[in-house]
Amino acid sequence: MTVVLLLLANIAIGNILTNFIRTNQGVTDGIFIIKQSITFGPWHQHFLSWEGLFWILMLLFDAVVVWWRIVRVYRRIQIGRIIDELHYISDGHFDHRIPFRLTGDNERVVNSVNTLVDNVIQSLEDERQIEKSKDELVTSVSHDLRTPLTSIIGYLGLIEAHQYQTEDELLQYCHIAYQKSQQMKKLVDRLFEYTKANNMGEQRLEIDQIDVNQLLAQLETSFALEAQKQGMEIQVQPLATDVTMETNAEMLGRVFNNLITNALKYGNDGHQILITAQQKQPNQITFQVANDGKTIPKKVIRKIFDRFYREELSRNLETGGSGLGLAIVREIINNQGGTIQAESNSKWTTFTFTLPLKPVPQTS
Repeated sequence: MTVVLLLLANIAIGNILTNFIRTNQGVTDGIFIIKQSITFGPWHQHFLSWEGLFWILMLLFDAVVVWWRIVRVYRRIQIGRIIDELHYISDGHFDHRIPFRLTGDNERVVNSVNTLVDNVIQSLEDERQIEKSKDELVTSVSHDLRTPLTSIIGYLGLIEAHQYQTEDELLQYCHIAYQKSQQMKKLVDRLFEYTKANNMGEQRLEIDQIDVNQLLAQLETSFALEAQKQGMEIQVQPLATDVTMETNAEMLGRVFNNLITNALKYGNDGHQILITAQQKQPNQITFQVANDGKTIPKKVIRKIFDRFYREELSRNLETGGSGLGLAIVREIINNQGGTIQAESNSKWTTFTFTLPLKPVPQTS
């Protein structure tokens, strides 16, 4: 259709120009003079006629217009294919990606669509993981709270029903209920601590100036007596030079408190706890808390930072803890831009974590 319209336009314009030139002798003479003065080629040939030059120019113009129309139609077809692919994806086929490659702006559109779908899928997966994590949290908390709560209700029920013989037996029931209440309080406190650490990235924490060597000296003094009671010794290896780091003192204190407490609790068959600091890179400090107690199996090491994970098969809070201490440690360190890992061999069980010397800006 476009070609027919162009031909009709060419004929119409040609007829108009021909009639105009033939009816104006001055224009005819001017064209003749111009034609005689213009030559081309090695033999200095003249144009045969102005009509020939006109039709050559019109054909070139027509070719440009046709090519432009073909490109537009081709791009419209590409857009149509992209829209069809988008409709297919929107119908629930989120594992589908636009398979063909284009050029120019359409190629950028295809890449943007595929990237958008990937991001949406990742967001949905993250949301599912969050929901799963919440369900696991509720299940674990319910299980851990139900055990001591059942005991409390049981013993208080005996007291309520006056099913005791002596005052000593009554006091024993009250004492057991009190112990179980303390276990519940300990778990609730741990849950609150974990939630606070997990949401730390959304809070604006106070930043303190901490002298690393002075921190290690304070830790050695604070835990020396408790270690001595268990037949253990705390040793500190400070930095060669004094270094100051900027971080939240309360959170860093929780990290060391949990790690050292675990070393005293689970490494009590050993004799030594070693706390070291090294500056392997200019912008970060590497800390280690190690003990020479029993070796932790590899299968446990792989899960040791998981929430509610305990080495013991039983879920007794007195022996297995709440299972939140190391999860809290990991959350605090990750939120402060650091990393943590654990390893255990026949000589040492070592927790190694790094922290930046200055706070890492939070990305939104």
